[in-house]
Parts: sequence; structure tokens; C-alpha cells
Amino acid sequence: MGSVLGFPGVDPEDAAVGHRLKSWRERRGVSIEDLATALELSPELTRRAEAGRAHLDSCQLNAATMRLSLPVWALVSDRPAY
Repeated sequence: MGSVLGFPGVDPEDAAVGHRLKSWRERRGVSIEDLATALELSPELTRRAEAGRAHLDSCQLNAATMRLSLPVWALVSDRPAY
């Protein structure tokens, strides 16, 4: 793995998912603490996931999309969401 966003060892897919997650969380007006609770993670680990420095498993991605009222593809695909 290379360096993404200045963080060594960051997976490009995790970085893309993290960016989308943060963007949707902010658009939906959900706090980091509220999302962390839904993911059953600490706020710090949730911030790391949003920065692409932590991998979210399929259960966590599903929990995030449920909390944010999104289809799963909104976090894992480059397809624009409307």
C-alpha cells in the first residue's frame, strides 16, 4: 500500500469510503459521536475511518448506511447519489 492523503499505508478504497462517509454524515447533520454509536466504535476510531486510516467491515458499512438513510452503494461506489 502507498500513501494516501499523507498517511502511510492507507488503502485507497478505505480513503474513498471514508471521504464519502464523512461527506454524507455532515450533509445529514449527524454528529461523529452519533455515528460512532451506530457503528459501535469510539469517536476516535470513527474519525480514523473517515480519514481512511481504519477499515470498516460490511456490518459497520451497513450500520452507517442505515443511520444515514443511504443505500450501501452511496459509500462504496463512485456513482453519484441524487
